Amino acid sequence: MLELDIDVRENGRVVRPHGRLTMVSARPFRERVTQEIAAAGESPVIVDLSDVAFIDSSGLGALVACLKTARQGGGDLRLAAPSEQVTMVLGLTNLDRVLRPRATVQDALDG
Repeated sequence: MLELDIDVRENGRVVRPHGRLTMVSARPFRERVTQEIAAAGESPVIVDLSDVAFIDSSGLGALVACLKTARQGGGDLRLAAPSEQVTMVLGLTNLDRVLRPRATVQDALDG
């Protein structure tokens, strides 16, 4: 079984990973989200983290890299519905201040 599966919906605007975002899965995750960012142009891309059971420093690095890529292209990357573990890690690292997760996908889509 793969460490992380990724679904894309809303015409590429919502990326929903399922599983563990770790050193093993961070690179393919970053590559997939980067593809969606390129296709979205200046529209924001939402990463729905509700089904991410675990995230480590490599996963956090992938999220920050995707945010940087999106902003360099004039777009944005928004996190939505982080699981309890992801919320805890974002808070402990203070990345919740940079990545500013929203409670729901709809909140993230609305801006």
